[in-house]
Amino acid sequence: MQLVGKDTLDTFKNEHPDARSQVEAWEAEVENASWGTPHDLKRRYPKASLPGKQQAIFDICWNRYRLWVKVAYNTGIVIVKAIGTHQEYEEWPIE
Repeated sequence: MQLVGKDTLDTFKNEHPDARSQVEAWEAEVENASWGTPHDLKRRYPKASLPGKQQAIFDICWNRYRLWVKVAYNTGIVIVKAIGTHQEYEEWPIE
């Protein structure tokens, strides 16, 4: 998959160094993944939430943070929409 929005992840990692290793591991896995359907994503990340056909929410750092992405399965692109604390997550306009 092609990951778009690494700058957002980099900023987050600098602000939350406790999450750095998990975010970097997630980035590496995504870039090596080939998800053709939401089922493929759920097979690897069974605890991920899929609020829409092309969206996914991942728990980061033992559920301390949330990562929201849009997944274009047909083109193999994962776009970072937001990453933040649970308090910030509650404010996100997830469609």
